[in-house]
Amino acid sequence: MITERLQKLRESMKNKGISAYIIPSADFHQSEYVGDYFKCRQFISGFTGSAGTVVVTLEEAGLWTDGRYFIQAEEQLKDSTIKLFKMGEQGVETVEQYLNRVLKDGDTLAFDGRVLNAKEGYGYEKEYSDKNINIVYEYDLIDELWADRPSMSKDKAFLLDVKYAGESIQDKLTKVRAIMKKQNATMHILNSLYDIAWLLNIRGNDINNTPVVLSTAVITLDKVYYFVDEEKLNDEIKAEFNKIGIEVRNYFEIYDFVKTIQKDEVVLLDGTTVNYKLYRNIPSNVSIIDAPNPTFIFKAIKNEVELKNIRECHIKDGIAMTKFMYWLKTNIGKIKITEISASDKLEQLRRSDKDCFDLSFPTISGYKEHAAMMHYSATKESEYELKQEGMLLVDSGGQYYTGTTDITRTYILGDITEEQKLHYTSVLRGMIRLSKAKFLYGCRGLNLDILARGPLWDLGIDYKCGTGHGIGFVSNVHEGPNGFRWKIVPERNDSCILEEGMVTTNEPGVYIEGSHGIRIENELICQRGPKVGLDQFMEFETITFAPIDLDGVNPEYMDKSEIVWLNNYHKEVFDKISPYLNEDEVEWLKQYTRAI
Repeated sequence: MITERLQKLRESMKNKGISAYIIPSADFHQSEYVGDYFKCRQFISGFTGSAGTVVVTLEEAGLWTDGRYFIQAEEQLKDSTIKLFKMGEQGVETVEQYLNRVLKDGDTLAFDGRVLNAKEGYGYEKEYSDKNINIVYEYDLIDELWADRPSMSKDKAFLLDVKYAGESIQDKLTKVRAIMKKQNATMHILNSLYDIAWLLNIRGNDINNTPVVLSTAVITLDKVYYFVDEEKLNDEIKAEFNKIGIEVRNYFEIYDFVKTIQKDEVVLLDGTTVNYKLYRNIPSNVSIIDAPNPTFIFKAIKNEVELKNIRECHIKDGIAMTKFMYWLKTNIGKIKITEISASDKLEQLRRSDKDCFDLSFPTISGYKEHAAMMHYSATKESEYELKQEGMLLVDSGGQYYTGTTDITRTYILGDITEEQKLHYTSVLRGMIRLSKAKFLYGCRGLNLDILARGPLWDLGIDYKCGTGHGIGFVSNVHEGPNGFRWKIVPERNDSCILEEGMVTTNEPGVYIEGSHGIRIENELICQRGPKVGLDQFMEFETITFAPIDLDGVNPEYMDKSEIVWLNNYHKEVFDKISPYLNEDEVEWLKQYTRAI
């Protein structure tokens, strides 16, 4: 099937004189996850991971993806004729290096300019400006091949009440306009769905598990133009927007709207989220400031109302996770449980809370060697039945009206090897060490990552991903600009100074291909610690509360301070979660939160 699609794509390329065609994993807004309509890269390659770029030439094709997906991609690309390029690995060409090698004088490079960001598009323009290589961005070639392509979402939007968001739309607009004035901008084009959701307190269901609305906003110093499918807006939203002076326009009208921008305007936009076609449609005599959206940092630093709600939703999430662990531990070997049925049980427990309206991403439920694939997705064909042996890794989260959660636990279902206990305890030690960090204001995740990775590096083990990422508020589960990573990865944009109010995950892991995978993940709020002279110290508050499976822990590998932290953490878990459990669950929880 994939080879047939590639053949048809190449025929279309030949007809249009195209030598190489780029197919990224993106929608018109550079979202990390995309709706079904936008899964063109998956359609042409068969690779289902969330991140990756396919390049097709008339002779060959390649997929570029990162370390989270190496194992999965190798499996899914079998017999596709598409070569895997492991991003970041030594000696592996980047997309740009590959194109520079294969494109010849007179060739044409093409892509759909709506799914490539402006920065990338202009990068190719600049690269080939002094070479005889043409850039074409008008063609959506996959649309011509995809006969049963899903339609764009028509789901309704809803307003997020100020009692959850903590700030009104008007207050947020005032903050954005203050930054615009500071930068001498008269107009701001906002194309990131997450930033629009935060700014306008609007949420939707246009991307699975990410409550956003397909839209673009243009903010002037006295008006807002909102480009969206108006059928998605209920009367409450329209009334609120009218009150503030937000004018609703058709979703696709934005491309013609920007053509009419007058030359005396100064436009602020972020070239990593505004798509290339939109950027190219702005008249060349208009001044452009290409800089991060002001909303980017505003939404990353949670306000006190958001933080109060986030803490509340983590108790709800912890109840579901604890009940799930009880169910799993007491039923393994007694009833049939599979990777999928375990995932379904956890979703049922989450959704039993009225505030949980969705998952925050598809649950990763990986047993034994499946857990070595960081973003494994069980299918009816691939799923394992769980036995009283080995380990089950469950990475999951919920979308609540009070916040977005992300938690991973690795459960011991029976006998494991001493090496696996060493790996499990080392992952736990790394998670604890980062949780306990005291650091000076001005530090970035880069400065602290070694705390989590250190116990594993001591064993000669690394994991091919960051240690943690920011989390949105009733929004995307992966949010910049905060994160933990040992080196700068520019496209991830997660290496900022850690500010008070930022929420970041803490999730070191071990992934042994063909054997096992282990990850333990909590969320942290960055807080001010004591000030000593001129030195402002910072620290973390752990806000995830669910048992860490003591059956995998060997205390002999831990130091005293790590054991004290774990015992104190489990006491908090018991105190916070036990009031919501039945008698049998409470008695069980006493055992799994006991002091070691």
